[in-house]
Amino acid sequence: QVQLVESGGGLVQAGGSLRLSCAASGRTFSSFFMGWFRQAPGKEREFVAAISWSGGSTYYPDSVKGRFTISRDNGKNTVYLQMNALKPEDTAVYYCAADVRTFFSGSYYSLNEYDYWGQGTQVTVSS
Repeated sequence: QVQLVESGGGLVQAGGSLRLSCAASGRTFSSFFMGWFRQAPGKEREFVAAISWSGGSTYYPDSVKGRFTISRDNGKNTVYLQMNALKPEDTAVYYCAADVRTFFSGSYYSLNEYDYWGQGTQVTVSS
């Protein structure tokens, strides 16, 4: 079993920054392909970022590219999401997710790709 616990959410003004953390336990963290997703009220959960096992490859949708940075520290069993230049439309509950596959499937943007999810952390960006 894998446990994922997010932290770092909060209220920030537009243009500000936040760093989210997701601590993993239960299995070898370096074997997980990790992702971040978000869900705004009334909307579907959407892909925000993903990172490969060693951290050498990262993936973003156009909506956050250049503003968000995903990183990981396998020694601390933690994945991070640095969010800069935040906009009100970034307001959502942010979730981290773990994919236990050991090969690259290319579907890192799909919710169905991930096996474990955290409970989420609220990010609110005021205008």
